[in-house]
Amino acid sequence: MFFGGKFRIIDFPLSNCINSGIRRIGVLTQYKAHSLIRHLVQGWSWLNAGDREFIEILPASQRIGGEWYRGTADAVYQNLDIIRAHKPRLVLILSGDHIYKMDYGPFLAAHVEMEADMTVCCIEVPLAEAAGSLGVMTVDENGRVIAFHEKPEHPTPLPGRPDVCLASMGNYVFNTGFLFEQVIKDADTPGTNHDFGRNVIPSIIRNYRVYAYPFRDPDTQQQAYWRDVGTLDAFWEANMELIAVIPQLNLYDALWPIFTHQSQLPPAKFVFDDPDRRGEAFQSMVSGGCIVSGATVRKSLLFSNCRIHSHSKVNDSVVLPDVRMEQNCRVTRAIIDRGAVLPEGTVVGEDANADRARGFRVTDSGLTLVTAEMLGQQLHFTR
Repeated sequence: MFFGGKFRIIDFPLSNCINSGIRRIGVLTQYKAHSLIRHLVQGWSWLNAGDREFIEILPASQRIGGEWYRGTADAVYQNLDIIRAHKPRLVLILSGDHIYKMDYGPFLAAHVEMEADMTVCCIEVPLAEAAGSLGVMTVDENGRVIAFHEKPEHPTPLPGRPDVCLASMGNYVFNTGFLFEQVIKDADTPGTNHDFGRNVIPSIIRNYRVYAYPFRDPDTQQQAYWRDVGTLDAFWEANMELIAVIPQLNLYDALWPIFTHQSQLPPAKFVFDDPDRRGEAFQSMVSGGCIVSGATVRKSLLFSNCRIHSHSKVNDSVVLPDVRMEQNCRVTRAIIDRGAVLPEGTVVGEDANADRARGFRVTDSGLTLVTAEMLGQQLHFTR
């Protein structure tokens, strides 16, 4: 999934690893992973294999039982031979679909200091945000996990804070031997979902040392930036936050760069400066290869290689790569998916009922998603 004008979401945990000094990495992929694999090959093949640095791509090889990865624990279980070959003392397991910057060094150090078998990285989130979407834990005064519920409809709040709970970020540290023991046990257990949050963690908190590690800003010790972008609204909001004058997520931090692969494209260009036709952008991010030709872009993100033609207006929107808007289009509070071509005069985001009638997806908050397929444009051919 794309993010921030030029990045993929996977770039954030991978960049965190590199910046934290972790350079022995496996990426477990599932189902239609061609785009992800191509991105990893093109953008992440520069590590020095001679120094035992690598990013290995680990698709479901169906060597054990012939199944795809059946859950997060099963994904690790199916690759135990590969992990074992590298002889790590600790294994750091990371979710690949969250946006944040984090030094994993203190996380690993806290795990060792607490003599934990497993440590769960956690963050404080509003109850409404966690309900049905995040793993929620309860800890004692020493930070030891005493209860864990995966995606509960009614999360347990923190003591004295009825509107906030402690949620798992999906990032874990395991002692290697303990990890092997638990995923093998899970694989042999009938009726399991083979998932760390649903099965493994609840089964071990009573008899083993499982601790929570709070993710905080290292300078202020306040809540650190972290976004789960698993819904359209969350994806739009996290992208739109970036155009603030001082955004919470600093993509311009030279001390903690976010690495990626990007196509070799020319700079963004803004053409025409006539009174009735001026190419311009305000409080926006515009990526390489874009041409804003006599159009106006406000509070929006244009990903790579977009074309916005004369008299069109783009407001409060996220426009993914290779989108083309013909003349006199108006787009407001929308996500335009990759490769879509908006015909001349297309209006999006001004009338939710009209958007739905055209086959566009409108969320409960009024955000509109437009894909090429919704416009009758076939980007993916079956034959």
